[in-house]
Amino acid sequence: MKILIIGGGGREHAIAWRLTHEGHTIFAAPGNPGVARVGHVIRGNFLEAVKSVAPDLTVVGPEAPLAAGIVDQFRAAGFPIVGPTRELARLESSKIHAKELMAKLGIPTARSRRVDAIDAGIEELANFSYPVVIKADGLATGKGVIIARDRADAKAAIRILGPRLVIEEFLEGEEVSFIVLSDGHRFVAFDASQDHKAVNDGDTGPNTGGMGAYSDGRILDEKQTQRILDTIIEPVIAATGFTGFLYAGLMMTVEGPKVLEFNVRLGDPETQVLMHRLDASTDFAAALMGSASGSLHGGALKSKPEPSLCVVLAAAGYPGTPRLGDLIQGIEECAAQVFVAGARTGANGLETAGGRVLGVTDAGPDLASAISNTYAGVAKIHFAGMHFRRDIGQKGLKRWPPATIEAKGT
Repeated sequence: MKILIIGGGGREHAIAWRLTHEGHTIFAAPGNPGVARVGHVIRGNFLEAVKSVAPDLTVVGPEAPLAAGIVDQFRAAGFPIVGPTRELARLESSKIHAKELMAKLGIPTARSRRVDAIDAGIEELANFSYPVVIKADGLATGKGVIIARDRADAKAAIRILGPRLVIEEFLEGEEVSFIVLSDGHRFVAFDASQDHKAVNDGDTGPNTGGMGAYSDGRILDEKQTQRILDTIIEPVIAATGFTGFLYAGLMMTVEGPKVLEFNVRLGDPETQVLMHRLDASTDFAAALMGSASGSLHGGALKSKPEPSLCVVLAAAGYPGTPRLGDLIQGIEECAAQVFVAGARTGANGLETAGGRVLGVTDAGPDLASAISNTYAGVAKIHFAGMHFRRDIGQKGLKRWPPATIEAKGT
């Protein structure tokens, strides 16, 4: 098939990489130098791109085009496309709308209140204990959430993110990303993954778009997975007819899984590890076409048993204003798979062109090996100001230390 991918980040490079391995011809708008190595990069607006390529299928990576109604436009023009309509994309583009839908459907989530003015938000703080979570209503590229430790922090967060906000109780537990692909009725599920949003080790510092992720078949057991499907995924799809990728960002609390947020597309950097782990027997392109055409077969997208891990290499200044134009060296010496995100081709080679520059991704027979292999790849790469987290996957090691893994194998 000819497949058009909308977007230009590491997620889109990972999708292109996987689909190329399945033998498909890839086009991307706007793409990036990594995508250009496995496909064709085209310029112009999205409708011009689809008309020039006439693809058999289009896959949308980022949230902004979905929120703007690209699926509605492409369907009206007769082009099959994976994703939700503009109305359904409000699950991500409006935290207020998502919370109202969850309340209507009885989806487990944190207690919250919506506010539409700064002063009203500050008054609402009296109804919450600390820490408290402040969320901007609209899209914020992963940076629209602030966890406030006291009233002073909460007031500052309201002023930064307001006026339209969700104020939410803080949930204790471990975060999990759970993603399915739906055709409006049926769906197929990926193995769970875990993102690392804070910029610094130990989940400290401001939130980012994601500093790394891993996927391992042991993150959730069968009982937890079924509960997520029964209480969260199936009710949303049944009530809305959602098509495309439904991403539930979950907190695994002592009371069970609760929704932190919904996204309406694949996560980044979760996509990198999910694509890396997909088994060779999985026909990902067929699943995508099934989603776009309403003919998806239910079940799961089979993953390899080996865990995969991705470490994001970020530019100087990120998650603030990133410095651009720093020369990137060492990718050729890296044995791991390197997914290109915020990079461009400069006069002297590949250089930084965004906040999250590269996603170094590798696997191993167990999580400890995946961590070791990935960070060995990271050590080969350098650019001025490069920074990254050194603890991606460590939460998994606390659950399954290497000695325990070895004991189970004997």
